[in-house]
Amino acid sequence: MVLYTSPFPNSFLSVLHSFSWGLIFPCYWLADRLVGSFVPTTYEKRQRADDPCYFHALCIIITTPIYLALLVASLPFALVGFLLWSPLQSARRPYIYSRLKDKSHANGATLLTEWKAAGSGKSFCFGSANVCLLPDSLARFNNVFNTQARAKEIGRRIRNGASRPQIKIYIDSPTNTSISAASFSSLVSPQAGDNRTVNAGIKRTTSMEYKGDNCGSNNGEESREDKGGSGEPHEGEENTCIVRINGEENGHMSDTETDTANGQARASGPAEPPLEGDAEISKTPNHKQKEGDSGSLDSCSASRESLVKVRVGDGTVDQSTVNNKLLYKASIMKKTSVRKKKHTDETFDHEISAFFPANLDFLCLQEVFDKRAAEKLKEQLHHYFEYIVYDVGVYSCHGCCSFKFVNSGLLFASRYPVMDAAYHCYPNGRGMDSLASKGALFLKVQVGSTPQDQRIVGYISCTHLQAIAGDTTVRCEQLDMLQDWLSEFRKSTSSSSTANPEELVAFDVLCGDLNFDNCSSEDKLEQQHSLFTHYKDPCRAGPGEDKPWAIGTLLDPEGLYDEEVCTPDNLQKVLESEEGRKGYLVYPTSKNHSSSQKGRKASLKGNGRRIDYMLYTEEGLYLEWKVEVEEFSFITQLAGLTDHLPVAMRLMVSTGEDDP
Repeated sequence: MVLYTSPFPNSFLSVLHSFSWGLIFPCYWLADRLVGSFVPTTYEKRQRADDPCYFHALCIIITTPIYLALLVASLPFALVGFLLWSPLQSARRPYIYSRLKDKSHANGATLLTEWKAAGSGKSFCFGSANVCLLPDSLARFNNVFNTQARAKEIGRRIRNGASRPQIKIYIDSPTNTSISAASFSSLVSPQAGDNRTVNAGIKRTTSMEYKGDNCGSNNGEESREDKGGSGEPHEGEENTCIVRINGEENGHMSDTETDTANGQARASGPAEPPLEGDAEISKTPNHKQKEGDSGSLDSCSASRESLVKVRVGDGTVDQSTVNNKLLYKASIMKKTSVRKKKHTDETFDHEISAFFPANLDFLCLQEVFDKRAAEKLKEQLHHYFEYIVYDVGVYSCHGCCSFKFVNSGLLFASRYPVMDAAYHCYPNGRGMDSLASKGALFLKVQVGSTPQDQRIVGYISCTHLQAIAGDTTVRCEQLDMLQDWLSEFRKSTSSSSTANPEELVAFDVLCGDLNFDNCSSEDKLEQQHSLFTHYKDPCRAGPGEDKPWAIGTLLDPEGLYDEEVCTPDNLQKVLESEEGRKGYLVYPTSKNHSSSQKGRKASLKGNGRRIDYMLYTEEGLYLEWKVEVEEFSFITQLAGLTDHLPVAMRLMVSTGEDDP
């Protein structure tokens, strides 16, 4: 299958489309600004609290006539542009495939080595997030604003979080499985690419972010050489450090000692060089770095849980030598001891993390509706992901029953090459959802090859279902169509036969915003859909019941800018407590709930509405391999930038062979 690298088949249509959109854009921009001026966010209201009450009204009185006059003047040009733009959509392709040509800018892609399926297995990490990148006036109804600046910051946070080296921590004591700041601070931070083998212990995974010149490629050869002499890491794991922690019961430091250690590390560490794009300060509130805000990973300070260490040798240390070392920010994956003991029957790690997982392989985003924001987001993600599929969907009346003003909002990013891609639009959208070409994006990626030259592939699907509450029938119909399209895509892209397989399927993952949760009484039909008999949900105990550690992914928009949750670290701490979740998550609805918000939340089961899903299946995979969840995360790194919590899942594909 040919992947589309441009929206139109020839340059003439592309130029004509650009000309028509140039005529439409002034009218679109003015209408967006006009509507947005009447929909303030809670952050803007707080900023204006000290201004005279008449000041904002005066600004609206002055600017509204100006916007209206310019809007009326631009309407004739917009009409001509629309008459050109609309017919062109019949020739438009359903997506744009972007591949990074200069790999020196992709820190993540340069570290990849082809998987040969010769070892015991390999892990793959998947992420999904609803980023609410709508036109600014519409985004304000979700209490977020400044879409263009948010798109750039979202991209920076994702690629900064994912490009950190991954540390594997082994704890000697089988009775003490918690990872404390004190025990970690006693370690010497390893250099990127170092791999150390431990003989026994309980494995825990943590991540850290480092900064330095050419950090993505300098240690590639060293890392591969180290892996060759170590039997512990799985084949293909890159950018991994393995450390060991003694499980002493009395090895904890007090808070004062921990703060002192952090302060000494900050004092001896070099100032971090600014990332590309730091000079442009956006206007969104969460770009104001505070003590302990490690969300963007650009501040020189770190929270108590983010221990800053510089790797130095024994003896007297020269300051200039220290300044030449890489600066590490180690963010410990907080495994709360009480919660771990409650759920010891779980076979994989689960957490609420302030960062995207290290070595993130695949990313699926929803609600990337604004085309300018999509370009800014793509530019940032290309610093880590080599392959991106964006601007997915159809416009006008082409391909769907009703007129579509915006695309599907789906975006896919990968460190592995995309072999095939297909998009389908849901034809049964209702209400406001019918104005967007919501649908499903299906992708086939190549993740390696066998010594017999058989391709190793994986399937990933991303979707966004009907959002309007009460449209249960519509969502069930869309789930039916999704299953049919999945089956068709697998058949149409498969080049193997059972007798002579040319390719081996390693995984099949489905993710996205399904707009229903597993606890609401109104969503019973979706909860019992046959999709969940074919695909497994790691957070689901059964229809109508989530596992105790699973939390909701839909944040209460009114509280996005509260001091308690406006940074990734703060939001992480709040969501780790039951009372905190009740204050800042949207909870499932119930027919018998009380009228008061507090009483409603207290009386309901579950930990919030979990509408963002990450599913996987074992059907249709290579029979001799086994797929299991290694880790599941709820991520707070996009705090203040969207009203959803991203989710991530790490799958282990075990081949059943021993390392050579």
